[in-house]
Amino acid sequence: MHDDRAQRADLGLGAQLNLTHDSTVAASGAGRARHTPAARPAAIERMCDKLGRVEVAVQGSLFQHTERRQLGDGAFIEIRAGWLTDADDLLDALLSTVPWREERRQMYDRVVDVPRLVSFHDLTVDDPPHPMLTRLRRRLNDIYAGELGEPFTTVGLCCYRDGSDSVAWHGDTIGRSSSEDTMVAIVSLGATRAFAMRRRGGGPSLRLPQAHGDLLVMGGSCQRTWEHAVPKTAAPVGPRVSIQFRPRGVR
Repeated sequence: MHDDRAQRADLGLGAQLNLTHDSTVAASGAGRARHTPAARPAAIERMCDKLGRVEVAVQGSLFQHTERRQLGDGAFIEIRAGWLTDADDLLDALLSTVPWREERRQMYDRVVDVPRLVSFHDLTVDDPPHPMLTRLRRRLNDIYAGELGEPFTTVGLCCYRDGSDSVAWHGDTIGRSSSEDTMVAIVSLGATRAFAMRRRGGGPSLRLPQAHGDLLVMGGSCQRTWEHAVPKTAAPVGPRVSIQFRPRGVR
């Protein structure tokens, strides 16, 4: 992965952050190619450079590197690079067994296809499409439920089939997150894609590469005060599956 261009902008985060363009996102591999850890150290270092070296904890190995950044106004993000190891089989299973749905939405005077596949499951009443999702939820609750004050109860999945699939700028503000602090935990599988963030209302965007097995958590007021997106990319990327865990009443 490399940046053809980079600019530096002050986002009011207390540090200068690298801003990159959509076209610079490169794949971690094509199709369902195996994702080996050999390239992880450089990728982790680049991710840490983007966030600034604050609140760093290395636990056991480089692949458990954790980074938390306070964004202001009570919002924060936390990245655990390489959090999920041996994720290749899970990626293959989710791509083939999840009951993926194609959605269509009204846009002005026409109905358009949503550029990704989706699946949603309430884990308090439904079985997950793969048992590993229950174990991931348990691990995340062990880490974050105390700080959050409640457990994660739902899992949403998005499948970005190639670089033309995307999600536009938005905040998860359906339900309680429109007025309450919360957390959304996202596990990425497959091709590396940019996770873009900007302050609500517009402005410069922060682009963070999310690689195979990475965990990103948006917390505090993040859903109300910031927006996020997964932009399209012209790079030849394979499929990516995003696994999003949320507490009750947050979408």
